[in-house]
Amino acid sequence: MRTALYNYLFARRSGGTFILRIEDTDTQRYVPGAEEYILEALKWCGIEIDEGVGAPVASDVPYRQSERKDIYVEYVRRLVESGWAYYAFDTAEELDRLRAEAGEGFAYNYAIRGRLINSLSLPEDEVKERIARGEQYVVRFRVPEGLDVVMDDLIRGEVVIGSSTLDDKVLWKSSDGLPTYHLANIVDDHLMEISHVIRGEEWLPSLPLHYLLYEAFGWKRPRFAHLPLLLKPTGQGKLSKRDGDKMGFPVFPLQWVSGDGVSAGYREDGYFPEAFINMLALLGWNPGTEQEIFSMDELIADFSLDRVSKSGARFQPEKARWFNHEYMLRKSDGEVARLFMPVLSEKGVVCDISAVTRIVGLVKERATFVKDIWGLSSYFFERPGQYDEKAVAKYWKGDNPSRVRALREVLADADFGNLDSVIHGTIEANEWPMGQVMNSLRLAIVGASMGPGLAEICQIIGREETLRRLDDAIEKL
Repeated sequence: MRTALYNYLFARRSGGTFILRIEDTDTQRYVPGAEEYILEALKWCGIEIDEGVGAPVASDVPYRQSERKDIYVEYVRRLVESGWAYYAFDTAEELDRLRAEAGEGFAYNYAIRGRLINSLSLPEDEVKERIARGEQYVVRFRVPEGLDVVMDDLIRGEVVIGSSTLDDKVLWKSSDGLPTYHLANIVDDHLMEISHVIRGEEWLPSLPLHYLLYEAFGWKRPRFAHLPLLLKPTGQGKLSKRDGDKMGFPVFPLQWVSGDGVSAGYREDGYFPEAFINMLALLGWNPGTEQEIFSMDELIADFSLDRVSKSGARFQPEKARWFNHEYMLRKSDGEVARLFMPVLSEKGVVCDISAVTRIVGLVKERATFVKDIWGLSSYFFERPGQYDEKAVAKYWKGDNPSRVRALREVLADADFGNLDSVIHGTIEANEWPMGQVMNSLRLAIVGASMGPGLAEICQIIGREETLRRLDDAIEKL
């Protein structure tokens, strides 16, 4: 999602087009429901698709690579005919044997390709005969020997790799008629006039091959930018789903259900999409100022690849929660109240939105998520079923119960619009200890020594409910 966000910000800042292409040519890794998940996650995050799968205006051109398979055949043929690629008939079992014999150092490259079963070592007639009788094969890229591949990365600068360190990657498979990522992406990026490829650091080792493929076709290359890894909270190693499961935080934007179980999502955990996006943007990008809170429009205005870090970005779960809290504070009481209403419905509570808005305004400063508001405000909606034992031992003693009884009689006829003055005036007139009596009164109404101003609580729950709670406490305690 961070990679998608950075592409989106860059496209918007540059006046470009954000394209969603589904790269599904690896049939072994196809995951049912993944495409729908991607579309829903982008929508939740506020990332708008201009062109491609999920775009508001449908296109006659397919944007799923599995639907473009006929397009790639011509480009495979072109590479073979120009000598940049070749047919390879080695079976999986033969390659496994070679790997076992060579150990970790095995590579299908310039050093051994002439001795293996491919069109570089076989007579042309035999190659044609094998293909004609339906023998399975792959097409491999023929990496030139002794060449320095000089590459330019917008984040990392100049990168030089010797071609002798590269292996001859598979570009196309006859078994399913589909290309691999390497060929499909180069062809599609060219045909779709992609100007910039912004992707994860794990694709950096593939960059030399992609450079050579552009050279082989004689095409102008897009600019490349490889983003830093997201690191574990410890800073050691790449962040994974397993880290989230173990440490209790989500790594998925939305909840994902698979055969391996349920993976938590930021949406289902109660994060605001704006907070999630803000947090994500700063994982690897530095605005160059002390500003931390950015709207999407501000991110678009300020984002640039030259401020993306080369080193990995450490994910901090507590910082993610901090962002959500900050966005909670910036939302109006009315907006948070509307978001809180479904929680009340689940609890079987029916309450007027104006009262909920007032309650939210009193407690949201201590909430990180909307769901937290129930724990901070449940006493507004239901009378105490039990009383905090420590508060009872500390405050419901001596003359305090009789003072609460006396205050109950005062409140029965008091002006609730001026309640704070009534309560404080009564305590002061009788020279009672203010802290002891106020906490005893709060214990009776709330069930604990917590919450905002006592007068505000009584005003919101009303005179009848206030008196009923005082009667309950006097009877039970």
